[in-house]
Amino acid sequence: MSPIAIGCIAFLCVFGAALAGMVLRSRLPDHHLAPESRDAIKLATAIIGTLSALALGLLIASAKRSFDDAGLERRTSAARVLLLDRVMAHYGPETQPMRLALRKALEARLSAERDDGVHDIPLAEGFDVEAIQDGLRGLTPTTEAQRLLQSRALQVSGDIAEARWVRTETEVGGFPTPFLAVLILWFTLLFASFGILAPSNGTVVFTLLVCALSVSVALVLIIDMDHPYLGFIRVSDAPFRTALERLGRP
Repeated sequence: MSPIAIGCIAFLCVFGAALAGMVLRSRLPDHHLAPESRDAIKLATAIIGTLSALALGLLIASAKRSFDDAGLERRTSAARVLLLDRVMAHYGPETQPMRLALRKALEARLSAERDDGVHDIPLAEGFDVEAIQDGLRGLTPTTEAQRLLQSRALQVSGDIAEARWVRTETEVGGFPTPFLAVLILWFTLLFASFGILAPSNGTVVFTLLVCALSVSVALVLIIDMDHPYLGFIRVSDAPFRTALERLGRP
């Protein structure tokens, strides 16, 4: 399920619970809203509020870690691309076709990311170094230096390929659905108690509307940040663009 869909569900549940609480307040007997009852409700909502804050903090920390890891992976991959190009350049003119293929693969990756917006980009159509690895294996080194450079190029290209598939596994994951469902339930109960305790007037309704919208938007942003390659909040492609400018130099 997309982050926007989860945010819409959260908003309907949270704000709907606040309105339901207001309706329920008007129908409850007076003794149900006595000071003792209000104090008990406030204590119960304080526990739920604390649990919700802790859960939301865990979500933020997890999403931030995923986003930082993606940024590090992109910078590392860009550095490896440059290193691979330099190793092939030192090998000799035999690697020129592979250097051109490396540049085209990086251009295709950047072009796909720009054109595809927030949707997923099949990695098989993006930055794929398997063909370059095949070319490197087909080289016939004549000196010890070329043998070392061929081995180094295969190692670096293998690291790039490994990062590619690690990213595939990363994007399959995400926050567990039961965890998000429980968090939304806690917010729903919290706002239902607000509706029961608050007076029914326009100011209160507007305030609860803004708060419910804020909570929903926060969930959307946190879930979206947990998928740093796909959503609205995406890691910068500046490392790859910088690497592209430096590829192919003698």
